[in-house]
Amino acid sequence: MAMKELPQVSSCGCGTDEAEAVRHAVGVDPGIKERNVKRLRRIEGQVRGLQRMVAEERYCAEIMTQIASVQEALRSVGRELMRNHLKHCAASAIRAGDEQAEEMYDELIDLMYRHVR
Repeated sequence: MAMKELPQVSSCGCGTDEAEAVRHAVGVDPGIKERNVKRLRRIEGQVRGLQRMVAEERYCAEIMTQIASVQEALRSVGRELMRNHLKHCAASAIRAGDEQAEEMYDELIDLMYRHVR
């Protein structure tokens, strides 16, 4: 039976559990975390509402408006997460210099391109 390879994890200033290659954010403000969790729960409710609207064959324009609302709410959570990542994880990796900084630059560029769409 072949061993499953763990994904490569770059050291970025985020806490890393070496055994499981799981990264965790560092320096997360408890208030921000609580707000993001509440936002995500609200978004979850909005998505359930969208499912009901589709099942009830509601007017397409109303559904599209609600989809835009969910997308903006997700972008809002993403902005908070990006801010924390830049403030803590990225700053730490860049200060470390050399390989860690280069990996972080690549990660940030990738994140920007993915989230600009």
